[in-house]
Amino acid sequence: MLSAGLPEGTMPKLERPGPLRERVYEALLQLITTRALRPGQHLVESELAQHLGVSRQPVREALQRLNTDGWVDLRPAQGAFVHEPTEDEADQLLTVRTLLEAEAARLAAVNADAQGVAELEELCRRGEEAVGGDQVDAVVEANAAFHARVMQLAGNPVLAELASQVDRRVRWYYTPVARQRGAQSWIEHRALIAAIADGDEARATAVMREHTEHTRSSYHEREPA
Repeated sequence: MLSAGLPEGTMPKLERPGPLRERVYEALLQLITTRALRPGQHLVESELAQHLGVSRQPVREALQRLNTDGWVDLRPAQGAFVHEPTEDEADQLLTVRTLLEAEAARLAAVNADAQGVAELEELCRRGEEAVGGDQVDAVVEANAAFHARVMQLAGNPVLAELASQVDRRVRWYYTPVARQRGAQSWIEHRALIAAIADGDEARATAVMREHTEHTRSSYHEREPA
């Protein structure tokens, strides 16, 4: 049952205004990417509608769109299920992420000013605190914010747009290894900040490439859920 599969307080509120189907889609996508709805979990329209406080129609429309976007599998005569990514799918996306993020790190080393470096340091501090408090959701959020800020400091809108297309799926893959990566991930972030602050393009590129490769390896070596 859905009610048994969602931790208390995880169901997002549907904010107004905006088309209802769009808000339902975003709410369900948030539940999937945070793994409150886990890969392989059966999604029952009536239960989702009840939890979200809407009719079944916008839920049905959202599930169809999530299926098109690769987040949900619609199986004939069985219903909707959260997509279970294959190892190859994860590997391909995380490899693309490495390429995008390594270039962003190089450009950030060229373009970042003192304020930008200070913002990265603050985000890193937040992440370290979350790791220390074993707050996995906060770690994932801080990690995403850190990488997004590096991307912004790169100053390349096309690169940022490409990165945004994979951002949510990266979070999806990162969540189950966030605790496993632990403090080491933030040590690597500190090394990246130092390279960016020094304006060292080659070092920033190498540090980011190694950092993202560590995440990719951790995903493949993760313990079964």
